[in-house]
Amino acid sequence: MINIGWIGCGRHASQMLLPQLARCGIRIAAVCDVDAGAAERTAAHYGVTRVVSDFHDLIATPGLDAIGMAVGPDAHRAASLAALSRGLPVFMEKPPALDLAGAKEIAEASRAAQKPVYVGFMKRYATGNRIAKNVLEGDFGPVLGLNASYMTAPTYFAGEVDYSGFYLHHCVHYMDLVPWLGGGAITEMSARTIEPEPGKILFHLSVALANGAIGTVQMGTVQSRGTPMEFVQVMGDHKRLEIENVIHVAYYRDPPFKADDPAATLADAADTLSWTPNFTAAANEDFKGYHALMTAVAAGLKGEATDAPTIDDGVAAMANLERMISVVGR
Repeated sequence: MINIGWIGCGRHASQMLLPQLARCGIRIAAVCDVDAGAAERTAAHYGVTRVVSDFHDLIATPGLDAIGMAVGPDAHRAASLAALSRGLPVFMEKPPALDLAGAKEIAEASRAAQKPVYVGFMKRYATGNRIAKNVLEGDFGPVLGLNASYMTAPTYFAGEVDYSGFYLHHCVHYMDLVPWLGGGAITEMSARTIEPEPGKILFHLSVALANGAIGTVQMGTVQSRGTPMEFVQVMGDHKRLEIENVIHVAYYRDPPFKADDPAATLADAADTLSWTPNFTAAANEDFKGYHALMTAVAAGLKGEATDAPTIDDGVAAMANLERMISVVGR
């Protein structure tokens, strides 16, 4: 059992992250939040007796094996550096810092302490995206192109017409997901942007990957969060994968035309395969990927093999993000 000290007891942590920990063999041993009420509610829910408001006090708690956090980017940097200085491994939500320099600082501290830092890029773990990745690593062949759309609404980042929150909390996801699904680092980037009024932006980002693939990513704050927001299409040679809203995957191959064939049937090796989660079953469908993410993180914290995203992945995503911001020009 891993004893973790947790920083940040807000809605996201309470609804998405903390419920996964017990399922992964992690015990919440102490909690911290500047909002005393939020900290006390979380402590009561999980039977935690150690409740503090300063992350330095939490990190100093005896008997901790790791630190977890879901706060803000600058607090992620400061708290992770403090944890690493005490020899404690870290899990943090994305983004790892306010900027690339801060992410690099954490990576250097992680190497110096010889302790891992894991970053919550859960888009890799959404079931639909994982299925697609496994297909791509199978008999799909070279990835030729990728088209993606990941939208949100201006109200989600109200009061931030410089788009800083939109970039750091929203766009950073696809600055990690696109090279992960596309199979290569982003080597080129350009954008075309429209901004009908402050707070409302739409841009089409053109990218090239190190493996030769090309892509277009559409992101912006001009859609309602009450509608489906995500679509990814990965193109190969007479094959393509489409992931709609992370809960529908379709794998298109090269089937024969069937209209003129009276014996036409469905062929396993040629016709379209599809998947959607079974929401009617009495099972925990993890379509968003939080449980799979925390399972991978728990394995890493226990010293086991894991594919959990590390701070080096965070550095790469922040580098992509800063480049994206520069070409978007807002």
